[in-house]
Amino acid sequence: MTQLSYQNRRGEIATYFDNTALEAWKKLTSDAPVSRIRATVRAGRQQTQETLLSWLPDDLTGSKILDAGCGTGMLALELARRGAEVVAVDLSPRLVQMARQRVQESEPELAANIHFDSGDMLAERGSFDYVVAMDSLIHYELPDMLEALEALVSRTGERVLFTFAPRTPALALMHRCGKLFPKKDRSPAIVPVAKKRLHHELSARMSPWQPGRDHLVDSGFYKSHVQELKRG
Repeated sequence: MTQLSYQNRRGEIATYFDNTALEAWKKLTSDAPVSRIRATVRAGRQQTQETLLSWLPDDLTGSKILDAGCGTGMLALELARRGAEVVAVDLSPRLVQMARQRVQESEPELAANIHFDSGDMLAERGSFDYVVAMDSLIHYELPDMLEALEALVSRTGERVLFTFAPRTPALALMHRCGKLFPKKDRSPAIVPVAKKRLHHELSARMSPWQPGRDHLVDSGFYKSHVQELKRG
């Protein structure tokens, strides 16, 4: 892995979500009123989560799942409801604290099924039946994303589900507009990836793993492509 670029970007992400974005994400992942733009992001993230869940068994009893980039724990909670044992990891200690508190307050009976941890999603934590990485690889350049996926599939038995930022003219325009904001308020850059190139690289590098289902979520200011990796 290109360690310097990966580590630098990882540090930027941790700092952003632990400070600048914490309150915004708290509101975004709740029922609190938000602006029209953030409402499209909330709706898009919900669609992405629903897609990821629809590609997993309804009954996950006995399954172990890594939620790589768990944020405020919404997906981890849904997985636990299906009976999974979940290891939920995020770079931001404060987001992890928020996620843990939400589960303990809303469904304490499921708290024992979710192990929350702050740190690198690629750190060794054993093997898993499934890995889900929702919007946690979108900040990395393609070489780093591919090497991260190689690390994740090496410890996965069934499937890896992840999202990537689609390369579209509209998304490129949004990124250019985002650079107009003061630097201290900007989120870490999202790196768009062309689906055709990503699928080519996955097929060439991940054998026997191959790209499976994919689905584009397009909701206003939120655009994400959901991708399945499965054994060929």
